Amino acid sequence: MRKIFVLALLLCSGLAFAQEGFVRVEGLGFEIDGSPYKYIGTNFWYGMNLGSTGEGGDRDRLNRELDRMTDMGLKNLRVMAASEGAEDSPYQNKPILQTAPGVYNEDLLVGLDYFLVEMGKRDMKAVVCLGNFWMWSGGFPQYVSWADGSEIPYPDVMGGGTWDPFINYAQSFYNNKKAMKMYFDFVKFIINRTNSISGVKYKNDPTIMAWQLANEPRGYKQVPAFRAWVNQTAKLIKKHDKKHLVCLGTEGDTAADYSGNDLYEDNLSPDVDYATTHVWIQNWAWYDPKNEASYEEAKQLTIEYLEGQQEKARKLGKPLVIEEFGVSRDNGDFRNTAPVSYRDDYYDFIFNYTLNSIKAGGIIQGCNFWSWGGEGCPSDPGQLWEKGDDLIGDPAHELQGWYSVYDTDATTIEEIKSATSQLED
Repeated sequence: MRKIFVLALLLCSGLAFAQEGFVRVEGLGFEIDGSPYKYIGTNFWYGMNLGSTGEGGDRDRLNRELDRMTDMGLKNLRVMAASEGAEDSPYQNKPILQTAPGVYNEDLLVGLDYFLVEMGKRDMKAVVCLGNFWMWSGGFPQYVSWADGSEIPYPDVMGGGTWDPFINYAQSFYNNKKAMKMYFDFVKFIINRTNSISGVKYKNDPTIMAWQLANEPRGYKQVPAFRAWVNQTAKLIKKHDKKHLVCLGTEGDTAADYSGNDLYEDNLSPDVDYATTHVWIQNWAWYDPKNEASYEEAKQLTIEYLEGQQEKARKLGKPLVIEEFGVSRDNGDFRNTAPVSYRDDYYDFIFNYTLNSIKAGGIIQGCNFWSWGGEGCPSDPGQLWEKGDDLIGDPAHELQGWYSVYDTDATTIEEIKSATSQLED
């Protein structure tokens, strides 16, 4: 009788665990408390910064932005919870969370606490990114620099030229045990953090949908080491947190073999719950905003690409999310007053592609556009971000005004509202 009672107690506690508002994978889709979870969301990487009471913080703006996104039906936000480096690091948004290994800006940590609490009030879910292959948040190259005492060979973003030395430096992270330990220490630190406002540990917070290993990690010439890092990191996260999903944050296959990525091979780990893919028609040279004739071909290439990504996700038996896509303003204009007819059309195209998959019970169960700029405004459109400038959707290493969607982009906002409203149909 005692054994039956204990078994019943365990079963009940397991049921309670499953009914706490956490996002789960069920078959080839997501669910929350037994109900399907599908979404159209956005990237809002700088929420932690706005939540700070210190330099660069603006909680009033953060709350206004969250209210705007809620009004549009955007309930899933891909966010950044990591930044590493020095306050004079180039191409990087400031202030910085981790200024030396294990040394943190408490204002930003509390900013992340506040951000998650406010998201929870609005029934939003966060995909929390824990690192970066690129330098706009420090990322892998900063860990290598700390480990070796070497200088990061930053590319000349404005002057053009090769990115090869930087890429080679960033990918050396996968073979640098000291650098990886610093990253692992940070991952454990964040997952086990107790929110200073709610008192809830992050690993027990249902506001978080998933932990994401990094933003756009690529294997390049270190594919075996890259995949070993994926497996090790995913396993580490699951060891410390069995309630949340884990995903990679990769672009999927990308448009070029030399990136060293393959959606199927990269996501094989049993500790990775779902796959991600990104689609960048301009960055991948499929679309030239100054050549209108290239647009329709870019859409066709998108279809072909996504068909291949879905095939690989089906082979994995895991859901797929299109978590980054964007289009510049018409004619490549960076001013926030420039028209957005091609962006609107492409958003409509991707939203409908996602909705059709969801309604048909397909493998794609969500998408996040890049990205929400809200009421921010670049001080110098088409130039790089500088300390003191508004935070918008374009990070510091990219030309400001490139992909941001502003609260004044009425036609794009209508496209977003139209799409999110269909999720409830």
